Amino acid sequence: MDEALLRSLTPTVIAILVRRGADFAAAEDAVQDALVEAVRVWPVDPPRDPKGWLVAVAWNRFRDATRADASRRRREDLVNAEPTPGPARAVDDTLQLYFLCAHPSLTPSSAVALTLRAVGGLTTRQIARAYLVPEATMAQRISRAKRTVSGVRFDRPGDVGTVLRVLYLVFNEGYSGDVDLAAEAIRLTRRLAAAIDHPEVAGLLALMLLHHARRSARTAPDGGLVPLAEQDRSRWDTRLIAEGVEILQAALARDRLGEYQAQAAIAALHADAPTAEETDWVQIVEWYDELVRLTDSPIVRLNRAVAVGEADGPRAGLAELARLDGSLPRHTAAAAYLHERDGDLATAARLYAEAARKAPDLAERDHLTRQAARLNARLRR
Repeated sequence: MDEALLRSLTPTVIAILVRRGADFAAAEDAVQDALVEAVRVWPVDPPRDPKGWLVAVAWNRFRDATRADASRRRREDLVNAEPTPGPARAVDDTLQLYFLCAHPSLTPSSAVALTLRAVGGLTTRQIARAYLVPEATMAQRISRAKRTVSGVRFDRPGDVGTVLRVLYLVFNEGYSGDVDLAAEAIRLTRRLAAAIDHPEVAGLLALMLLHHARRSARTAPDGGLVPLAEQDRSRWDTRLIAEGVEILQAALARDRLGEYQAQAAIAALHADAPTAEETDWVQIVEWYDELVRLTDSPIVRLNRAVAVGEADGPRAGLAELARLDGSLPRHTAAAAYLHERDGDLATAARLYAEAARKAPDLAERDHLTRQAARLNARLRR
């Protein structure tokens, strides 16, 4: 396998796809899929025309992705921009596709990745970011999943837990603003809740509703991010909050706690606080303790450290943060916030600037850059 040849051909193949009508990001994604296929095929069946082979495979991948995206958009057009309360019809072809992609022949992580790519319409880069892995690694995982399910009979749908994980990641990607999929994820979760009596399905629906209730307050008129503590709470959707809390309370009463119920409980405590200063951080830390027990997730531990900083003081939060891997996403931003709370403005400004350079998207980078500039202006006075 001539990896140097593959690297040298990549820009040319991307350019050819763009000239044929693909946008640059889609062309990149399709070429990445083709490269993964080349790594698999070429050692045993090298092509006579490597560039032509890559162009043909990448173009087919692009067309498949375009068709999947068009199908997803048609499904999104069937729903309103905002989710509506109440029960939904139990039958949904999209939800059935989610279950079929979560095939028992796949590992849960591969099933989630495949569903996000094939049904959810997310790019390989977006899925890799959600899983905290390099894009090339995720491309290989998705390619392997496709090969695994090619030719198998889809008569054994996957488990609820895998489908919930997919819906959770689709909602998070939509909620981030990069792709508007949040309302579609809520719609599908409503249908799943209507079809399956499961406390974690209810917990996930409650979590989505409670987060979606704050959506209009998350961005300023200029498009900038507005942190939770600074949001205008009068803009929160009290109807969605009330529905989310009611669903959560019914789920918790069944005494079968899961990670989505615990996350929803944290969101409910934020929604219940009239002001940021009145937030019950002690209870939030307790719920994070439950989440750590359930998931042992490094991101959960990071969020818990910030909550400890609010409940017990910034130095306690910094001590918790010091126990975690500094390469975690938003670790530097969390450290900057806690140092500012502790009065160390110079360190906080430096860390905000460093976090901005690591930010995964433009909105977050702009927000962190502004935070650094704000503190630097105070230091110059």
